[in-house]
Amino acid sequence: MGTEKYTIGIDYGTQSGRAVLVRLRDGIEMADHVTAYAHGVMDVKLPHLDKALGYEWALQHPMDYLDVLRNSVPAVMKTAGVEPADVIGLGIDFTACTMLPVDENLEPLCFNPLYRDNPHSWVKLWKHHAAQDEANKLNDIAKDKDETFLSRYGGKISSEWMIPKIWQIADEAPEIYEAADQFIEATDWVISQLTGELKRNSCTAGYKAIWHKQDGYPSQDFFGSLHPALQDVAETKLRGEVYPLGSKAGELQSILAMPMNLPAGIAVAVGNVDAHAAVPAMGVVTPGKLVMAMGTSICHMVLGAEERTVEGMCGVVEDGIIEGYYGYEAGQSAVGDIFGWFVDEQVPEYVHKQAEAAGQNVHQWLEARAAAYRPGETGLLALDWMNGNRSVLVDTELSGLVVGLTLQTKPEEVYRALLEATAFGTRKIVDAFHQNGVAVDELYACGGLPQKNKLLMQIFADVTNRPIYIADSVQTPAVGAAMFGAVAAGADAGGYDSILEAAEHMARVKEEVIQPIPENVDIYERLYEEYNTLHDYFGRGANDVMKRLKAIRSQSERKLTAQN
Repeated sequence: MGTEKYTIGIDYGTQSGRAVLVRLRDGIEMADHVTAYAHGVMDVKLPHLDKALGYEWALQHPMDYLDVLRNSVPAVMKTAGVEPADVIGLGIDFTACTMLPVDENLEPLCFNPLYRDNPHSWVKLWKHHAAQDEANKLNDIAKDKDETFLSRYGGKISSEWMIPKIWQIADEAPEIYEAADQFIEATDWVISQLTGELKRNSCTAGYKAIWHKQDGYPSQDFFGSLHPALQDVAETKLRGEVYPLGSKAGELQSILAMPMNLPAGIAVAVGNVDAHAAVPAMGVVTPGKLVMAMGTSICHMVLGAEERTVEGMCGVVEDGIIEGYYGYEAGQSAVGDIFGWFVDEQVPEYVHKQAEAAGQNVHQWLEARAAAYRPGETGLLALDWMNGNRSVLVDTELSGLVVGLTLQTKPEEVYRALLEATAFGTRKIVDAFHQNGVAVDELYACGGLPQKNKLLMQIFADVTNRPIYIADSVQTPAVGAAMFGAVAAGADAGGYDSILEAAEHMARVKEEVIQPIPENVDIYERLYEEYNTLHDYFGRGANDVMKRLKAIRSQSERKLTAQN
């Protein structure tokens, strides 16, 4: 046994999970490993059935999560050459709300042959938007009843969250609803597999399941007004104590410790949300600093000293990110996904060939050429709603838009317009917070995008007119999860007694700071005014053409299905 101590952090993303082994003395990552989910995102059909899933469905396979434990954790241990006895704790973070129904033994219902053919028995991924009807009705009922919880979520509950997804199951698969002993977040399910105990965490409960530290869940009267089966859902299928972040969920069971090459009995922290775990990993433990976890989507988080109402925020939760502060969350439901869609589906063949000849991937090729344009030079403006709008409109039925196309428009110009659109989307969120008393003075960015796309980050700095600090790690959420694992272990075991203490030793950002360029700021202010005009015209009811087009498509799909 050595003098150095380590923890494992595991970050569960949309397409893969990654483990990182972190040294507690200074937060240095000794090794990391990624395991792609064998089943990926199931949005077309179940793995064993040819029957198509519905529109806007997104499911996952729970076994993929366990594969990350069995593959990535022993891989980092082997690569680092660290003695297992020197690893004192483990923490995980996860996408959310990513939820599943389980039986009384915490077994997913999709593992049961009786239920596996029913899509509702599987994991509903965060971007499962098929519960939009339920979300719309929930919001209408909450407004009619003047429910106080609604203001804590920016005035709307998203279809991505726990209650609309549960309601969809009760509506469309009552047999699954009845068979489910509990509905739980995937992060809490994985923790239950590691420890043998189910411990619900305060982060997902507060942000995704309408739970409040003082008030608990909404009343039976409210749940009953949604659906008779839901009346006692809080006391039955959402039952159990809710534990604050940094709490020890339990100890690692020997059944998983051996294949993970870790000692049984080490501390396991309660689950966390991927983006939220990144906040302390960047050293952000005080107000005024907005953290952007940038990947397929963006989650925006900022701390405040008091509870405020902010339009379109995903939630404000006391102690939801850092103990002693109100943690605010907002988000954009597609960012990296937009750039990926453009490269995969819209870029002509000549671009792929020229990129290959230049020894670049297509993103690099497009970025280099897009960077040659000055702000406004493309003549294009886009709305970043290819996967709906999470904040501030909270509407998954909206869709993307590009204005200004001509016969001379080049792919790199559209690419730049899409980069700018995501920056304008973040600006809307920054303004919503700042104008409602939640200060945003500087930005912090982590995830894959800030490391790969310098043009994107300069555009974000120029559009928001704020400096941006970049994480020193590509695996920032996993490092944050490892930090919470150190807190769960505690100082007596070689860890830390608070996340503030852990952040003081383990958090890291790059020395370089991206500063806004004044002449760019001026031009983007004008473009942002135009973005706002489009944003309100298409997003606030003046012209619901996007929703009408989706309705027409849905009707056409149903007719085609009926004919076949």
